[in-house]
Amino acid sequence: MWSWQRSWLGGTLFASLMFLSSFLGAIFILTPMLPLMLIRPKWYRAVVDQLIGWWETFPVALLELVYGVRVRITGDKIPQGERTLIIMNHRSRLDWMFLWSCLLRRGQLSKEKIILKTSLKNIPGPGWAMQVGCFLFIKRRWDEDEKIIKRMLNYLISIRHETQLLLFPEGTDLTEYTRKRSNDYAKEYNLPKYNYVLHPRTTGFVYIVEKLRKAKQLDSIHDITVGYPAGVLQNEMDLFAGRFPREVHFHIRRHPLQTLPNTRGQLELWCTTRWAEKELQLKEFYQRKRFKDLNLVDGRKSGNHFRKEQVKAILWLSIFFWGNFVVVMLYLMANHFFLLKMTSIIAVFYIVEGLLFGGVEDMEIKLHNAIWGKLPWK
Repeated sequence: MWSWQRSWLGGTLFASLMFLSSFLGAIFILTPMLPLMLIRPKWYRAVVDQLIGWWETFPVALLELVYGVRVRITGDKIPQGERTLIIMNHRSRLDWMFLWSCLLRRGQLSKEKIILKTSLKNIPGPGWAMQVGCFLFIKRRWDEDEKIIKRMLNYLISIRHETQLLLFPEGTDLTEYTRKRSNDYAKEYNLPKYNYVLHPRTTGFVYIVEKLRKAKQLDSIHDITVGYPAGVLQNEMDLFAGRFPREVHFHIRRHPLQTLPNTRGQLELWCTTRWAEKELQLKEFYQRKRFKDLNLVDGRKSGNHFRKEQVKAILWLSIFFWGNFVVVMLYLMANHFFLLKMTSIIAVFYIVEGLLFGGVEDMEIKLHNAIWGKLPWK
């Protein structure tokens, strides 16, 4: 049934649609919204967050409706509108894309901010959209990353953004190479060896929790475990080859703020304990091909924001909108030199502003500081 979808043809088509929709969306949908940051940052953030969230439904729609990827969500039900830190194991380089299926069903897709490596911000199209989305781009050197995270969190706190911040404490995806490095580290420090997760790095986790808690901008931590019982899309090459997983399972555990420990050392232990639990949980998962908890979150009576029928309608509408958007914009650009010229000018703008400001997200913060004064949180 899924022959061409799970081939180089299907994978290349998916990647092409993702690139074209994000590139054209950044140029013709997001860029016209940039002047709003001069008027009211909170309004600007609300508008572009909704637009980016709408685009993020497109890969979800293609994966589920066209490529046949089944998503199963178990565990705790998440109250709508929570300000939270999402922590998740990093099984593949594209876990964040599959997580959008989970966030969509909770009605929280537009609030998500992902912590990513800084090289991704310069990719034409997707990188520009992530800059506009105020994603956090880190360099994996804490002396620099602390300043980046502090600046971004200060800004989001100052405009009272209901952030859902996604952090992969492991720092990288699980491969044979990274597993060996993690277990070498475990041997050196007399820690247990893991097969299904990597030992987490707790410095950034602790800093973010303490920062958000102090600012009263954290309601809970959502601890999500992802498992792939029938194939895993490990990296971009697998994506192009069409090696899409047949199923993706998410298990959610919600930890309210009041249940979290108060000291730095206790928070570090709390995080490492969660990862020890994930190792055991995933070991059982890959034996059973599902998580033990049978409390399905993605159900008609789950109490979530969207029901199954609503989700399916949103996904089909997304395919209709973005599919037509790509076709129409390519046609107009091919037949109207003005649009092609505008595209080139905007592309140059993103390159120049990256050199001058470091990215649209940095420009947003600098303009906010210059117009509305110093941030209230230090």
